[in-house]
Amino acid sequence: MLAERKDHLNNDVINRVQHIRLQHPRMGTRKLQHKLGLEHCCYIGRDRLFRVLREARLLVKVRRSYHKTTQSRHRFYCHPNLIKDGENQIQASGPEQLWVADITYVPTHNGDTYLSLITDAWSRKIVGYHVDDTLRTDAVIKAYKNALKERTKTAQLLVHHSDRGLQYCSKQYQQLHEKHGVQCSMTDGYDCYQNALAERINGIIKNEYLIMKPKDLNEARLMISESVESYNKSRPHMALKYKTPDEVHRAF
Repeated sequence: MLAERKDHLNNDVINRVQHIRLQHPRMGTRKLQHKLGLEHCCYIGRDRLFRVLREARLLVKVRRSYHKTTQSRHRFYCHPNLIKDGENQIQASGPEQLWVADITYVPTHNGDTYLSLITDAWSRKIVGYHVDDTLRTDAVIKAYKNALKERTKTAQLLVHHSDRGLQYCSKQYQQLHEKHGVQCSMTDGYDCYQNALAERINGIIKNEYLIMKPKDLNEARLMISESVESYNKSRPHMALKYKTPDEVHRAF
């Protein structure tokens, strides 16, 4: 009888996990455990959940890939790193105080595309993005403009942090900082950890949501739009005490 109840619970957990993963295809075990308890009143210990998922072959395999999108050897001016550990480090205490930006490669069956993201460092919310088949500055700028359109706290200081890619150092991009009163910050070397949060969010969109290679640019744009929506509104973050980025962003 006890074995039957365990089997029933395990099957129920598997069904619920499969339902959650319709929207979050590669959500990890800790976040699944949280959503199971929060949304379905179905508590299960982490070790047992891990075992159930392993036996059902539902564990997420780590995916690693690398494609260079940053050209940091150029003639443009680079700004100092304002968020680096130190006495004068700028730290966000609410939304729209620090944005981090990055570009990542998204392969399609019909060629290369690139995703530019602007993420709020406090709430982890993606506040602006753009997908294009080029790394030209005007394509990357569209993500920034989309974020600026949604900005509401225009009276407070906003810092924009990125790597030293030529797109971010370009005259066109720097003019947007000046126009909107945004302070520019950049990594001061080739250490990827100096822009770790931006790269982490890029990785989440690519590795947790884009489980199928898009056919072309149009399909990539559609898939990423749906992914950003799911990420912002229904993916819990451990760093946010299992709240969603949208919840934390709107709380202020």
